Amino acid sequence: MKGMSGYGKWVAGSKTKWITLLVWVALVGVLTMLWPSVNSQVANNASNLPEDSQSVRASVVAEREFPAGSGVPALLVWHRDGGIPEEDLVHITAVYSKLEQQPLMHQNFVPPLGKLPPQALQASLSEDRSTLVTPVLFDKTADSDQLGESLKSLKELVRTETGTDPSAAKPDSGDLSLRVSGPVGISVDATGLFKNADVSLLIATVILVLVFLLLIYRSPILALIPLVAVGFAYGVTSPVLGLMAREGWITVDSQAVSIMTVLLFGAGTDYCLFLISRFRQMLKVEENKGRALLSAISHSSGAIAMSGFTVVLALFALLLAKYGAYHRFAVPFSVSILIMGVASLTLVPALLAIFGRTSFFPFVPRTPQMEAERAKAKGRPVPQPQPARRKGIGYLVVSRPWAIVGITVILLGVLASFSSGIKFTYDILSSFPKTMESREGFDLIGKQFSPGELAPAKLMVDTEGLSGGEDLKSVLSSLSYVDVVSDPQQGAVNPKITAYDIEFKDNPYSIEAMDHIPALQATVESALTESGIENAQDKVWISGQTATQHDTKELGERDTDLIIPVVIGLITVLLLVYLRSVVATVYLVGTVILSFFSALGLGWIIIHYVLGADAIQGSIPLYSFVFLVALGEDYNIFMISNIWKKRKHMPLKQAIAEGVNETGSVITSAGLILAGTFAVLASLPIQVLVQFGIITAIGVLLDTFVVRPFLVPAITVLFGRLAFWPGKHQEISEASASDTQR
Repeated sequence: MKGMSGYGKWVAGSKTKWITLLVWVALVGVLTMLWPSVNSQVANNASNLPEDSQSVRASVVAEREFPAGSGVPALLVWHRDGGIPEEDLVHITAVYSKLEQQPLMHQNFVPPLGKLPPQALQASLSEDRSTLVTPVLFDKTADSDQLGESLKSLKELVRTETGTDPSAAKPDSGDLSLRVSGPVGISVDATGLFKNADVSLLIATVILVLVFLLLIYRSPILALIPLVAVGFAYGVTSPVLGLMAREGWITVDSQAVSIMTVLLFGAGTDYCLFLISRFRQMLKVEENKGRALLSAISHSSGAIAMSGFTVVLALFALLLAKYGAYHRFAVPFSVSILIMGVASLTLVPALLAIFGRTSFFPFVPRTPQMEAERAKAKGRPVPQPQPARRKGIGYLVVSRPWAIVGITVILLGVLASFSSGIKFTYDILSSFPKTMESREGFDLIGKQFSPGELAPAKLMVDTEGLSGGEDLKSVLSSLSYVDVVSDPQQGAVNPKITAYDIEFKDNPYSIEAMDHIPALQATVESALTESGIENAQDKVWISGQTATQHDTKELGERDTDLIIPVVIGLITVLLLVYLRSVVATVYLVGTVILSFFSALGLGWIIIHYVLGADAIQGSIPLYSFVFLVALGEDYNIFMISNIWKKRKHMPLKQAIAEGVNETGSVITSAGLILAGTFAVLASLPIQVLVQFGIITAIGVLLDTFVVRPFLVPAITVLFGRLAFWPGKHQEISEASASDTQR
């Protein structure tokens, strides 16, 4: 208490409050001038797979042995209802002729279609002659922004050649339409979605937080204080992360920056409210605003620091991930929360010290004596203090703990049971709006050709010159899941390496296609072994998007299995240190885990049965778990720390009841704001963010309205003194508590 009061005087004293504010202003100004913003350092083409992944090793072989086909393909899907006439084919061959003569930026390879007569392309048309797919390959080193510029140049070339704008024509319009799909089109569209989401996400989040704060506190000044604090925190976070990215210490992408913004506003506002609510309470019993603020800091700063530290460590656990997207989230998320926590403990107290009671205008909290003096000065009757009555959720919980535990556990358990039926997908196209260009192109390919044509797999085999490899095409063609097998190609460096382009019958981004990769590998290895080739497992490589997605799935599952126990372990250790109670730590962690699976189950009910999605993105469980377990523990820490302090001078049941009631309003408002900020993600046209936003918002609401006010305090009542084991608990009787309060 004294230590915290001393720290409070340093940041929010009569003079030091201005110093604290000036330090933050100077810090933001200097860092903004010296270091780049994080948005200027995003890299959306960073590799997600380590170099020892099967698909990455295969791509190295493909690039060395088959350089003409080693680039990243953009599939140009040409379509005209009723059939593509010869005139269109003339334009298409002319486009490819110009691409050969004047390559686009980062263009790697184009097939020599410009040298063919237009009639030769007719053999490649779909069965109804309405659709043609032609490739353009780009360098693997080009990022999404660079590829996007190249596609703009390509579409401009097409417009000049055709005299129309096929990219703007609808596929069912009867005019020639062009849609760019394949890995390049998908990458460019994904980056564009996140770029467009940044501004709208920020605006929507700010408006939502502002509206919630105005509705809850009805004070314009108080509504702005958390937003100002978050703004300053972002002003420091952005250049710090920008410097780290520029120096190559970390890699950030647009998706990480988007979600980081939401996290800052949601969690940051929560930390501010924890202090603001305590300050408001103290102003009703303490006339001196300075002493009231110091007392609020003393009572809440420990819980705020512990809550922030819990989230920071949980997010840092993502550094253990091998999958790049998970790994890249760790530092931006944890650094932003760390800086926000510091702002909550320094800048927010300084702002509250500057504004004092005016922070809550027009509903200014005052002591009973101040209210009486104010009423006399205005000639109004003196308000009479209301007698304390034992009402509220807290007293309901302590009077019916068994019933409440039973009802809440059954409710959460039933919801959690639905999580076992969740189906997952790694198909990025399913996250796109149906009108997105790359998805429209893929739909045309799937309708007119084989879906596997979107992204063929390249199978490469070192036959060591043995004749057994010659029969491989027939073996591959006989596989039930293979649609088309190309003629064998000879390696440019090692002629003993033979390659086949394989088109699966399934969507190459689907789990069904991904499951074919190990089966395909095993089949080819078996064929080589039968031909007398030793160590066949080292002589087979499979590259392409399906192989990459298979490795993504395997690596993601490995990271999930590792990180979830680590996060649970870290939070358990922190709670043990903070609470010094094994029993309380166990049930606090257990209830949050139950809440997570309940959120996953209810989220699946909404996403699958209401919104009609067949599966959720495979990365969502890990992201949701890290956020929900860390953020859910925040509310438990804030409430339990209040109960722990109260039980030192009142009976435990009374401490629980009053602790629940006192923290109820602030945790409810904080939970609504945090859930609202995550729900903003559901307004974006990106299904992975919609699903993540829904599940995380549901989890926060379950923590706010079920776990924190009912389940946790009811369990604490049932354990009684054992809740503090092995810590000491001094039993205080009702009579002793009354004497103490007098």
